[in-house]
Amino acid sequence: FNIKIKGMKMSKKPNILLLVNDHQAYYRHGWDGGIKPLTPNLDRISNEGSLFNRAYTTTPLCSPSRRTMLTGLYPHNHHNYYNYTDSPYDHEIYLDLLAKEGYKNFYFGKWHAGPGTGLDFNCKGFSDTDYGNPYIHLSYKEYLKRNSLPQAQHHVIRHFWNEAFRQQFPKLKDNTTYRCEYAWCGELAVGLTETPKETHESFFLANLACDTLTDLAKNKDEKPFHISVNFWGPHHPHFPTSEFVNLYNSKDIIEYGSFSDTLIRKPQLFLHDFKKPLSDENNHFRTPSPLSWEEWQQIIVLAYAHITMVDAAGGMIIDKLFDLGLDENTIVIWTADHGDGLASHGGQFDKGTYVTEEVMRVPLAVRWPEAISPHQTINEIICNIDLAPTILDMAGIKFTKPIDGQSWLPLLKNQKTSWREALLTESFGHGYGVHHIVRAIHSGEYKYIYNHGQINELYHLGNDQFELNNLVDDTNYKNILDEMILKLKELQADTGDIGVKDPNYQQAIRDDKEKFLALKTRREEKVQKSVQINF
Repeated sequence: FNIKIKGMKMSKKPNILLLVNDHQAYYRHGWDGGIKPLTPNLDRISNEGSLFNRAYTTTPLCSPSRRTMLTGLYPHNHHNYYNYTDSPYDHEIYLDLLAKEGYKNFYFGKWHAGPGTGLDFNCKGFSDTDYGNPYIHLSYKEYLKRNSLPQAQHHVIRHFWNEAFRQQFPKLKDNTTYRCEYAWCGELAVGLTETPKETHESFFLANLACDTLTDLAKNKDEKPFHISVNFWGPHHPHFPTSEFVNLYNSKDIIEYGSFSDTLIRKPQLFLHDFKKPLSDENNHFRTPSPLSWEEWQQIIVLAYAHITMVDAAGGMIIDKLFDLGLDENTIVIWTADHGDGLASHGGQFDKGTYVTEEVMRVPLAVRWPEAISPHQTINEIICNIDLAPTILDMAGIKFTKPIDGQSWLPLLKNQKTSWREALLTESFGHGYGVHHIVRAIHSGEYKYIYNHGQINELYHLGNDQFELNNLVDDTNYKNILDEMILKLKELQADTGDIGVKDPNYQQAIRDDKEKFLALKTRREEKVQKSVQINF
């Protein structure tokens, strides 16, 4: 059967709109008083559908997490361990399966899931290789020209650095005017966008998505569509416009709960950091933070404003969906690839090898008026290994090969289902010469972390939301510890995780220097090509 809404014939299968933020500060930010990042459009989706209270990423790193979101596999099974591993796609990608089922796929924005781009998987749209930088692309230049907009320009207020970053971003300095004109746009900086908000990558992508929705409605195509919009933000650099900064007062941001953490009884991996001045000349993280809380409030305001700016861009797409009458038969899913360690555990900027709740927890909201009730809060433990199988389940499709995740569609529909009581998450280190095997298990109110060759961790998250009190050697918790270790081993066995002995992981370590040098070469070549792009 077909249903007509505002003149457009709707397909029997639902349309799917997936919005993915990158590297979002979420966990505990504003949960304990003070102000929180304003996300009215994400809140709208959760209010009109479901909010998942305990949604996790598999790993706190872009590329392995994004490969997981495409495949339903843990990184230890898809082998894309680091941001430049570029392991082959020798597993099913849900985009291909949707295309086989007749879906029209569109992909806009950051890929960073391995070789190539999203356009290599039966998608139309705009994407980029590696981490990417939309600001140097012809598509962005043409967008500016069509809309009589200037090139995005920013005022840098503060940046963090090491020698490698100074070589990659030689013009990045405090109190300077700056343009993102290098091969990738992950500058460790905060400041203001001086040009209109429409020059920002998030609004560029939102406009592309809105144009696509308009064309789909105009053509009245009976085929269902899947649109994936992957913003580069709110990953740093945090360059919001004043419109969003003015929504906040830095004095209203209360000290983050683990800002004063001395990292005593934490593994050494917390102390490896290259970002000056947060680290010393030996790349040793400095505690207490060399920046005062007042300085951190200024940084956090710019990060929060960036989150709100990306939320506004996503809201544009949602508004267009409603304006075109496509909202009733379109599933909207909004999430992030991983979290952000912003101001946590002694004053972190960015993330690292550690698997704290700040870097592992992500927002996740879903709206589907035809199938799920509004105002739902779901407290089961969800992970991004579940995203791809859920999207396929919504479309009436399944992976043909075994995966690690499971569909949470029954949870949305309040159907009885057997759901996990414990979740395995993992880290292999940040790469770039930093390699560690880290495994965590989340069960009930407890969290156990195995850090290979370093001190392990046990936390009671019900009483210790900021993971400040490591109970691993507390005899009062020996039984709990033993249970958590046993559960971890069981989940590792169930998912084929052999940890440090994994030959693919060992090969990734051996290939590390070669892969990194290849990445540098590709980025240098991309910059040279971008110089040739002019109006």
